[in-house]
Amino acid sequence: VQLQASGGGLVQAGESLRLSCGGSGSIFSIERMGWYRQAPGKQRELVATIFSRGSTNYADSVKDRFTISRDNAKNTVYLQMNSLKPEDTAVYYCNAELWPTARGPLSNYWGKGTLVTVSS
Repeated sequence: VQLQASGGGLVQAGESLRLSCGGSGSIFSIERMGWYRQAPGKQRELVATIFSRGSTNYADSVKDRFTISRDNAKNTVYLQMNSLKPEDTAVYYCNAELWPTARGPLSNYWGKGTLVTVSS
């Protein structure tokens, strides 16, 4: 299983970006997909998650600015980031908890990060 993230880049404060992350390989079903980020000198933190039935969780710092969504048919998760702030600058990582086969096991996967830089 591989997770491929894309969509990072350099933007100015107040602008928007959309991140995408697609899963490929042996995937039977995906329980949860999410985005985490890690800023320089800081620990990796949860940004947003979305579960198989559509429920979502967001970090307080991104609520009302970021929206997570998923396309189950494409095994893809998106993160729409609006009103970006310099403090959103980080490497963003895609994460998925999924069943590779009908028999499991339930496994956790990470994609390579994509860098988001927000200038003031």
